[in-house]
Amino acid sequence: MKELWGRKVLLKEMNEEKSVDEVSLKMPAMKEVDAKTVQCLRCGQLHDKKNVELYSERYFCPACIQLGRVDTDQQFYHLPEPEPIARNVCFFWEGELTKGQQVVSDSLVDSVKKAESRMVWAVTGAGKTEMLFKSIHYCLKEGKRVAIASPRVDVCLELFPRIQAVFPKEDVVVLHGAMTETYRYTKLLVCTTHQLLRFFRAFDLLIIDEVDAFPFVGNPLLQYSVEQAVKENSSLFYLTATPTKDLMKKTAQKKLELSILPARYHRRSLPVPKIKWCYHWQQKIAQGKHPRVLTKLIRRLVSTNDLLIFCPSISLMECLETILKADFPETPLTCVHSQDPERLEKVMNMRKKNYRILLTSTILERGVTFEGVSVIVLGANHPVFTTAALIQIAGRVDRRMVYTAGEVWFLHDGCTQIIKEALQQIKTMNRIGRERGLIDEM
Repeated sequence: MKELWGRKVLLKEMNEEKSVDEVSLKMPAMKEVDAKTVQCLRCGQLHDKKNVELYSERYFCPACIQLGRVDTDQQFYHLPEPEPIARNVCFFWEGELTKGQQVVSDSLVDSVKKAESRMVWAVTGAGKTEMLFKSIHYCLKEGKRVAIASPRVDVCLELFPRIQAVFPKEDVVVLHGAMTETYRYTKLLVCTTHQLLRFFRAFDLLIIDEVDAFPFVGNPLLQYSVEQAVKENSSLFYLTATPTKDLMKKTAQKKLELSILPARYHRRSLPVPKIKWCYHWQQKIAQGKHPRVLTKLIRRLVSTNDLLIFCPSISLMECLETILKADFPETPLTCVHSQDPERLEKVMNMRKKNYRILLTSTILERGVTFEGVSVIVLGANHPVFTTAALIQIAGRVDRRMVYTAGEVWFLHDGCTQIIKEALQQIKTMNRIGRERGLIDEM
């Protein structure tokens, strides 16, 4: 029955349904708040009864239905986490933290010992994962349970092998909506934030990576999942390069400790995007024509690096793919977006250098690393590109130790305040990094 430890699941979700009724604690799946309202106890959402009624005064929850339907006839099955037992944990990492990373790493270990929560505000490519290793190791040695969650499947799939390599003898499971692997109990897991809805008082340390990313940011359902998944006396770490106003407010109110790392581990400044006017780019692409500014820039950038081109819409991206395949017939290229069934394979092939140019939606704005790339944001003034998105996109460049002179370009037909804010925040972090002695000018 280990699979029920720290879980809150329906009977149909159990691997073995035998004897569940005899040993597990039962919890209601939904509750009636008042004469008009019902609440789902998996995701916490409130619903007007008349909108979610099935029949005979039975109600269901539409908010988390992608995890399987919950209704008032059902109940959750749960077993509390066992008491932690100290143990030996194999820890294998031959890397070395920079001075700035070490300060953050030490603060995280200290927060775990105090069971306090902390936000790590670190620039893209600062090495956030490496700074987590010591605190994760400390928890595991103490017999505690750890989860690393992200809103994005891509981020989880990139984190999983890195965590597994550092803890080679630890059983690690990765959980996401498209997984084929059966759930099993482990002390260390990587998952999407949606998967946290199936846990209850499970984790001594819960790490939320890319906390400002869609769909986590501003999502009360996922906020509820985090609150339910952690133990009452636990640590919660938020990792971000672009903190939300809500998180900054909590740090100002001392409800959340804060660590800031304004520089990357290789001690180079963040690439500051260059902005350039691209006249009538949208109309030209829709007509099957190439904007001359764009093709000229592509030709120069691919002479030294691979290239990521971020597009504001899928339809425009697909039109541009056709145009570029005609303009650059000898250059292997493709496009990718969130609904692409070959998405993971295309990203892997880009890493393997099977493509030189990858056109993408904002799905690759964060959590993925490619060696030797430059970036173009086409239509950087389009509403889909928020300040946080532009900062994250710029952060795809120069993430590795070897310098490849990658560049970032924002092409637009009207410079917006959002573009200016993104540039200013990048420049500010570079200034703070220099003031702290964390950046060497090239």
